[in-house]
Amino acid sequence: MSNQYRTAALRAIDIEKNAIEALMDRIGDDFERACSVIMDCSGRVVVTGMGKSGHIGNKIAATLASTGTPAFFVHPGEASHGDLGMITSQDVVLAISNSGNTSEVLTILPLIKRMGAPLISMTGNAGSTLAREAVANLDISVAEEACPLGLAPTSSTTATLVMGDALAVALLEARGFSAEDFALSHPGGSLGRRLLLRVSDIMHTGDQIPRVPEDSTLGAALLEISRKGLGMTTVVSKDGDLAGIFTDGDLRRSLDKSLDIHNTLIRDVMTRNGKTIEANHLAAEALNIMEEMKINALPVTDEQDRLVGAINMHDLLRAGVI
Repeated sequence: MSNQYRTAALRAIDIEKNAIEALMDRIGDDFERACSVIMDCSGRVVVTGMGKSGHIGNKIAATLASTGTPAFFVHPGEASHGDLGMITSQDVVLAISNSGNTSEVLTILPLIKRMGAPLISMTGNAGSTLAREAVANLDISVAEEACPLGLAPTSSTTATLVMGDALAVALLEARGFSAEDFALSHPGGSLGRRLLLRVSDIMHTGDQIPRVPEDSTLGAALLEISRKGLGMTTVVSKDGDLAGIFTDGDLRRSLDKSLDIHNTLIRDVMTRNGKTIEANHLAAEALNIMEEMKINALPVTDEQDRLVGAINMHDLLRAGVI
């Protein structure tokens, strides 16, 4: 029986994979026209669909809204009983129906036309009423459903979802939508913290910054590392400028050379021109630098390259950036 489960699952995945691959040849003039209509829209994208198409439409509307294209979902049945008032002539209607002839959607079609809102359709039937009435029809037809009975919408809903994602991403790039723009609509949870938190919000400042003069001994630097607990110390010049950094990696290399910690000067074993980050940068950027360089801490500078703070991996972890 377990082999039957696997066989059925693999067959379903393969059928849906083929349905997605078929979409590649359908990103043409109608797709570009749909994008242009939405980009020219001064209102919102109103997504509608019945049954499984409605569930997918809900997700497409949410994806559009979170990627810079104002959108919301209206149930076609509710639209016939008052919710149509949510749609204005400045909006674009994205109607989803695999058959293209869903009665609840077609019922509101004349009213959408009357108010002058452009109609974009997603259908599996280019000859359907919905497709013919649309300014652009996005073809989501599939060769077969993954359901062996050919009844439950499976491949068709997957194709619809992927076409919706393609539309949202194309519009996102056309708008120049950034990570910070995305964060503004996702301020809660770890995503918001990751995208909005600045280094200046979580860095150590003032006396919390580990620092020693460059004429200090290696032993003095080790004491400073131990006192401040960031796993490193910055090294500053007589003028207070950042001259270098001394980390646990530098310490291992020093010990391999059997250096005398009481007589060796920190300037002779520190790392010069090490990685730093400015205080106004995103905390996520600090994380990227640390992961790329395989280091656990960074000195923080201002726009004039003056030392203003320090940050390590534990700070990012506590702040929820990781």
